[in-house]
Amino acid sequence: MRRFVSGVLSSYQKRSLSHRSLGFFSSTTSLPNSDSPSSSSSAAMPTPVTLETINPKVLECEYAVRGEIVTLAQRLQQELQEKPGSLPFDEILYCNIGNPQSLGQQPITFFREVIALCDHPPILDKSETQGLFSADAIERAWQILDQIPGRATGAYSHSQGIKGLRDTIAAGIEARDGFPSNPNDIFLTDGASPAVHMMMQLLIRTKKDGILCPIPQYPLYSASIVLHGGTLVPYYLDEATGWGLEVSELQKQLEDAKSKGITVRALVVINPGNPTGQVLSEDNQRDIVEFCKKEGLVLLADEVYQENVYVPDKKFHSFKKISRSMGYGEEDISVVSFQSVSKGYYGECGKRGGYMEVTGFGADVREQIYKVASVNLCSNITGQILASLVMSPPKVGDESYESYFMEKDGILSSLARRAKTLEDALNSLEGVTCNKAEGAMYLFPRIHLPEKAIKAAEAAKTAPDAFYARRLLNATGIVVVPGSGFGQVPGTWHFRCTILPQEDKIPAVVSRLTEFHKGFMEEFRD
Repeated sequence: MRRFVSGVLSSYQKRSLSHRSLGFFSSTTSLPNSDSPSSSSSAAMPTPVTLETINPKVLECEYAVRGEIVTLAQRLQQELQEKPGSLPFDEILYCNIGNPQSLGQQPITFFREVIALCDHPPILDKSETQGLFSADAIERAWQILDQIPGRATGAYSHSQGIKGLRDTIAAGIEARDGFPSNPNDIFLTDGASPAVHMMMQLLIRTKKDGILCPIPQYPLYSASIVLHGGTLVPYYLDEATGWGLEVSELQKQLEDAKSKGITVRALVVINPGNPTGQVLSEDNQRDIVEFCKKEGLVLLADEVYQENVYVPDKKFHSFKKISRSMGYGEEDISVVSFQSVSKGYYGECGKRGGYMEVTGFGADVREQIYKVASVNLCSNITGQILASLVMSPPKVGDESYESYFMEKDGILSSLARRAKTLEDALNSLEGVTCNKAEGAMYLFPRIHLPEKAIKAAEAAKTAPDAFYARRLLNATGIVVVPGSGFGQVPGTWHFRCTILPQEDKIPAVVSRLTEFHKGFMEEFRD
C-alpha cells in the first residue's frame, strides 16, 4: 500500500537540532553589563520559550509555499540589490506562489474604482468625480455604502460580514448555479484560509479525527489539520490519468483509516486542482457527492480557482450545484464551499477577501460556527466589498462592462497561453513529464532524476526535488516549490511552478530553465 511520507517533522527536528548545536541560545554566553541589575548573577536567565517548550503542533506543521527555498530567494534578491551583477542572473522570478499582482498583473479597474470611492466617500460629492470614475462604479459605491452602518469602512461589521454584501454574494451564487443561496449561509473571511481553519476547528476533536485530503495537496490543509490536532488521511490523485480522482481510492483510504481507529470527518476536494491544475468532470463530481453522502462525510470544496479554466471541453461546476442537481438538499449532505478574491482573474491577494458558504448543518452547529467567527470580530471591510464585486461584476449594458470584459478576457487568455507555453517547454526536457494545465495557476511536472543526483541530495540531507529546486534557484533565479512540500507518491519527484510571470517574462523562464536542466542532467548523469 502506498503511504504518504512528508518528512515534515523529521526535517524540522533536524533543523531544530542544528539551531541548538550552533548556539541557538548564544545570548546566554555574552558578558553582562556591569551597570545591569542582573550583573550580579553568574549567568543570564534562560529564555522562557524554546523549541522544546512551544506547542509541538507548531513544530510539526510546515508550509512549503513560503519555505526554505523562498527564504533563500529573498536573501539572493537582497544580494542583487546590494551588489548588482554579483549573481549569474539579474532578477528573481518568483514562480512559487499564486500572487498575480506581485508579478505584474493589473487589478480590475471597476473593482478598484468602487473600493476607492467606498474608502473615501467625500469624493462622491465632488463634481470632478463624474469625469474620473465610471457611472456604474459610482452607483455601486453608493449602494454598498448605504449597506454599511455609518458608511464607515473602517468600522467593525457583523461577524459573518455585512448583510447587504452577503445578499449580493448569495445572488451571485444563485446566478452561477441555478439553485437558491441563503445569505445566512455565507461567512465572509480574510481570504479562504481562515475559513478552512474555522472548519478544521469545528470538525477536529482529537488525533483520532481524520480529514481525507488529496495528495498532492495545497499545504494549507496539511498545516491546518496538524495545528488543530487531527490526522491527515491521504488519497492519491492518479498522475497517469491527468491527476484523476478515483472514488475507489477514496474508499480504500477511508477503510484503511477506519482500521487504525481513525474517524474520518470530511473530504477535501480542490477543484480546479492545486498544485495539479486538473478540472473535475461532472460525472466525477457526482460520484464524489454520492460517496460523501453514503459515508456521512462533510464535503469541503476548495473552489477558489473557479474562474481559471483554460480548456474548452471542461467547465467549472460547484459541488453545491452538483449535489442540488442530484436532488440532495440541506438534510442530505453537508457541503462547505470556499471562495477567494486572491485567484481567478482578479488576483487581489493582499486585500484578503473571501467567504465560505456553509450548507447542511443544523441551527445549533451553525451557532457554534458563528461563535468561532465572532472571536475574530469580523473580516476586513475592503475584502468583504471585493468578494461582493467578484460575485457581482458589471453586466451587459453597464458603462464599465466593455472595459471590464476586455480586462478579464485579456488576463484569462494570457494565462491559458502561458500555461501552454510552459507545459510544452517542460515536456521537451529530458526526464520531465507534465500533465496539461486545465485550470488554476500551476504546473506540477514530474522530474525523473538520475540516481547520482538522488545520492547527492541524500548527502546534502535534503529531498531530491528540493535539491533540484535549490540548484535551479542558485543558477537561474527561478523560484519553484519542491513537490515534497505538497505530498507525492513515494519515489516520485515533482515541483510546482506558477504560470503567473507576465507573458514577456515567459521566454526568459523557459530559456533559463532549459539551459539549467540540460546542465544538471549532464552533471549527474549515471
